[in-house]
Parts: sequence; structure tokens; C-alpha cells
Amino acid sequence: MKKTFRLIWLFFLFASFILKAQVHPKTWRNIIFNSNKEWFASSEAKEIAENVLLYQKDFGGWPKNIEMQKQLSPKEIEKLTQEKKDPAECTIDNGATTQEMIFLSKIYQKQPDERYKNAFLRGLMYLISAQYKNGGWPQFYPLREGYYSHITYNDDAMVNVLNLFKVIKEKGAYYSISVPEEIVQLASTSFDKGIDCILKTQYRQNGILTAWCAQHDEETLEPAKARAFELISLSGKESAGVTLLLMSIDKPSKDIINAVDAAVKWFEKTKITGIKLISVPTGNGNETNRVVIESQDAEPLWARFMNLEDNKPFFCDRSGIKKSTLAEISFERRNGYGWYSTDPKEVLNKYPKWKASLTK
Repeated sequence: MKKTFRLIWLFFLFASFILKAQVHPKTWRNIIFNSNKEWFASSEAKEIAENVLLYQKDFGGWPKNIEMQKQLSPKEIEKLTQEKKDPAECTIDNGATTQEMIFLSKIYQKQPDERYKNAFLRGLMYLISAQYKNGGWPQFYPLREGYYSHITYNDDAMVNVLNLFKVIKEKGAYYSISVPEEIVQLASTSFDKGIDCILKTQYRQNGILTAWCAQHDEETLEPAKARAFELISLSGKESAGVTLLLMSIDKPSKDIINAVDAAVKWFEKTKITGIKLISVPTGNGNETNRVVIESQDAEPLWARFMNLEDNKPFFCDRSGIKKSTLAEISFERRNGYGWYSTDPKEVLNKYPKWKASLTK
């Protein structure tokens, strides 16, 4: 009897441990964008919101690559509280700041705590303040030396900001957070300046409009280098996000229409067919290696980086030396970076309907 009781007790102890370990099985981005509306009314959402408020700097922005849903120890809370006055980590890179604002706007809809609204508005003012006079945004603000100060399309950083501003410009609110009219006007002006910057940075190849680089110089607006393996180039991935943003604008100007038309032609010209990117086991535990293979039924791919002069794809190690194929670069870079993208496919799929809508 005692043995049976002990086994039952161990079973429930183990089950309890498993359940606790699965409280937050999702990533931070998944929680924000894939949780249903009702979840934001939960106590769990409220607990996470406390972390979001804690991580926000007094300057208005948030640091990047933080899994906000993870439980914090008293020491971590104390440390974050002391660091709130330091704005050095405020950024729009990797979705930071915009995604935290979206979370706050969603939870405010279900749990209207004024702290959420105030934090959202502080974040909004941070984004407005971070914009360059030419309409672009740096990766970090306050500014950091180096490539961080370039106008940043990389990983949709600037596009994320403009998509958020677009909603505010058109509706005067974000979910249920009502934005004061004077701030709506500031966001609207910032949005228009951002679109103007996008149009001015679209690269001309032999006089013909093409696409965008992941970074552009904040002074000259020319394509710019970032990390050692992120050389000056035209970007198949980042250009897709920029083009989709332009296509979302109601009553687009002639310049916007021309920019989209040119980008679509460039995507058609640069798409790669007949190959597929797969991961194969290396024989070292669960480790895999990315390999390009021939495949006639594969969906089109676009290279992340292409030469400015001829659109030829290239790949790069941390040494900064261009290579013609993925197989030529190191295992670490080959498997630790997104060298191909399918994002432009969405542009090409939506383009006919978008183009037809212009004649109505």
C-alpha cells in the first residue's frame, strides 16, 4: 500500500513539474502575435505585462532579444529597476519596442490598466523622437557608433515602425489605446517622412529603379555595410517588406506606384528557381547542415544579398570575403544566418490585385 501511494505521489510530482515547465512554451513573438484575444484577459498575461513595463527604459524604448514571459528573480527585478534610467539598449532591431507596444495595446483592450496605455504612448514618442530628419530610423537610439546608426531596413526594423504608425495615422488609435490628436499628427508626419525616405533610398542600377539594401547611409542615403558578413548589396528579403508596406498605402502617389512596379520587375528578374535549401544530419548528435540541392518543383527563392551592379547572389563569412555559393562559407555562418528568402513571393502574389485596384 505504501509503495502504491509513493508511486502515485511521484507521478503527481512529476506531472506538476512538467506543467510548470510548460507555462510559457511559446516564444515572446508567438505570445504577442499568435495568442487569442481572450488570453490577454488572463492573469498570466497580466504577469507578463509587469515584465514588459519593467524592461521599458525611462527613455521610452525597449532592449532587444528579451523573452519577456520568463519569470524574474528578486535580484533580476532589482537590477532592471536600477537600469531603467540607462537608455543605451533602446532599439527597433529584431522587433524590439514595436512588438512590446503591440503587446501592451492588446492587453489594454482586455485589462485597461492606465500604466499600459502610458507605456505605449511613451514608446510611441520614443519612436517619433528617434527618426532622422531625412525620414529614416537608426537601429539604436540614442545613437551608437558604427553601422548601428545607418538607416535600418534589416529584419524589417523601419518597416515595423511605419506599419505601426500607419494604423495610428488612419485610425487615431491602436487596438483600444486612443492616441491624443497631437501625437496622431506627429506619427502621421513621421510616417510620410518615412515613406519619402524609402522612395529616395530605392537603388538605381544603371539608371533603373530596383530594390533596397538592408542598410543605407544616414547622410548620403546610399547602400551601406553592416557587420563583416553583411556587405553592401541589394536585399531580396528586406526589399519585400518595404514593397508590401508601399502596397498597403491607400491612394498611392505616382512615385509610390513607380517604386512598387520597379521592385516587382526586379523580384521577377532575380528569383531563383530549380533549387531547394534543406538541412541534413551531420552525424554529430542532432546537428544539421544546410545544403542547396536541385529541385524542379521547388518554390522560388531570392538571395539575401545581391551585387549592386549585376544582382548576382553572394555569401559571406565573418572574414568579409564574398563567396559565390553557400557551400563555400563556414559551417557557423552557413547555418547561423538566413541567406535565402521566400518573402518576395508574397509581393508577386498580391501585385496583380493591387495593380488592378489602381484603375478603380
